[in-house]
Amino acid sequence: MARIAGVVIPAEKQVHVALTYIYGIGPKYSRDILAAAKIEPTTRVKDLTEAEERRIRDIIGNDYTTEGDLQRQVTNNIKRLKDINAYRGLRHKAGLPTRGQRTRTNARTRKGRAVAVGGAQPKAASKT
Repeated sequence: MARIAGVVIPAEKQVHVALTYIYGIGPKYSRDILAAAKIEPTTRVKDLTEAEERRIRDIIGNDYTTEGDLQRQVTNNIKRLKDINAYRGLRHKAGLPTRGQRTRTNARTRKGRAVAVGGAQPKAASKT
């Protein structure tokens, strides 16, 4: 079990896929890291030597912002937008899409489950 950037990456997966389990490292950065460390991307994590793991750890630690630091940075950026009352900050506060998507329909991921407005449905006939 390899532990890189505070994350235990799966041993059975290929290295280029396993690195994407780290927050802040996607497929492109994963390939870049492996190229810099001179490691074959299709190697399984369980087959990595200690030296190779150390090289990956050093590259990620020195050149990339990952996990908690990155999440803190993103949170601070959003907080800054809210504090200065930027349009994007207001959209974050309201829980609406921030990048110009339509909200009349769709936008359910940001707005949450649809709530029926009272009086919109016909009244059920009651027995007398």
